[in-house]
Amino acid sequence: MSLTVAIQMDPIEAVDINGDSTFALGIEAEKRGHKLFHYDVKDLSFQDGKVTAHARGMTLRRELGNHFSLGIETKIDLEKDVDVILMRQDPPFHMGYITATHILEHIHPKTLVVNNPASVRNAPEKIFLTRFPDLMPPTLITSNARDVDSFRKEHKDIIVKPLYGNGGAGVFRIREDDQNLNSLVEMFQEFYPEPFIVQKYLSDVVKGDKRIILVDGEAVGAINRVPLAGEIRSNMHVGGEAKKTGLTDREIEICEAIGPTLREQGLLFVGIDVIGDYLTEINVTSPTGIQEIKRFDGTDIAAMVWDAIEKRR
Repeated sequence: MSLTVAIQMDPIEAVDINGDSTFALGIEAEKRGHKLFHYDVKDLSFQDGKVTAHARGMTLRRELGNHFSLGIETKIDLEKDVDVILMRQDPPFHMGYITATHILEHIHPKTLVVNNPASVRNAPEKIFLTRFPDLMPPTLITSNARDVDSFRKEHKDIIVKPLYGNGGAGVFRIREDDQNLNSLVEMFQEFYPEPFIVQKYLSDVVKGDKRIILVDGEAVGAINRVPLAGEIRSNMHVGGEAKKTGLTDREIEICEAIGPTLREQGLLFVGIDVIGDYLTEINVTSPTGIQEIKRFDGTDIAAMVWDAIEKRR
């Protein structure tokens, strides 16, 4: 089976070939004989019922500093000329991102979009989590300063972060005696039009924030991301160290609880975050971690993703 695959992603020039999951998915697609196109979300258009993109043919190589070649830009019909679209541009989750899901919804599933664009739109990482209240830590989503103050009085030690942030940006820990809470809330109210999220601080984060990958609703691999000393964020963007790990009984329970919903909504490639016994995020936009998992234990998640895609085609 040879497929034509368009990858909607950030500039290919900037990817880390040893860490980027989209790069790994593209390399695996080429191994299988699939033809790749690259386009930026800003090159996506809808006109007279047609969804098009100004795209360039792409080939990939595991050669540092020479990892890609792009052909001449051409306007392609994403319904007629393409079999699969990988929607892999990074968050933040904003109106531009939402608009792209509306446009791609016109052609899915005739052109298979991974993940289902309607489901991606309805499942921003930190809000989708609220569908599973028994799995998540104590959580408040609000813009109201009085509610935040009450939440801290109840839980003493809290985390405040943007509702649609990513990569660990804008994450603050506020302890019981910290006098900066009001100023922080005012800053969030000024800079973010939407509510923000407040959660009980989980002390188990010092042991790691586990990223678990699910393909078609099944847990297939994990890494543990351990924060630097004196840091509450374990994201690898900010220096978190990836370490080999397995799954605990509680983590298996979490995956089994959310798996049916992921399958039902066409969320084929998902990364969840677990701290201690709690599910803290469900990442459906552009999950990462598959290259690190392969290095640790040989699990080829890129191949599993393509097996699942080809099964649908």
